[in-house]
Amino acid sequence: MTRAFVGLGSNLDEPAAQLERAFEALAALPGTRLVARSPVYRTAPVGDPDQPEFRNAVAELATTLAAPDLLAAMQDVERRQGRRRDPRRRFGPRTIDLDLLMYGDSVIRQPGLVVPHPRLAGRAFVLRPLADLAPALEIPGLGRVADLLAGVDTRGVRPAGPPGSVEGDSANEHPANEDQS
Repeated sequence: MTRAFVGLGSNLDEPAAQLERAFEALAALPGTRLVARSPVYRTAPVGDPDQPEFRNAVAELATTLAAPDLLAAMQDVERRQGRRRDPRRRFGPRTIDLDLLMYGDSVIRQPGLVVPHPRLAGRAFVLRPLADLAPALEIPGLGRVADLLAGVDTRGVRPAGPPGSVEGDSANEHPANEDQS
């Protein structure tokens, strides 16, 4: 079994519910077990500020799937949850976004698959929930998660409350600001 980490993000169609469905779908992948899930965070969009806030989290998986097969399965989960890619808005809104952040201690550079995720080290909305699960995790070529987190601005990453609460999921709230991909 390989230890893998997946970043989850959503800002459309009841984001908290989208994340919950994605966690369940990841846990149901063949040869895969959901080991842990981070708390959910509210984050401002990056790169395209004219959209609702995101909900972000990280899943830790134990899987027998090869990295390309895991990525393909994740993309299938995205399609089943209504993900539509708009080439004009690369960092635009989405029902669900699943990013393969880490696959064991592998460094993979293939067309369509780069691990560790190429923007992982600079994204507070990924590092904060990843640090909740594995602060001492070494990202090949980059360093420990806790050290990387200490080097980014985390002011825009706030704990999300339970669904239905004031801090929870109110579907498509007012715009804020980043590509969660």
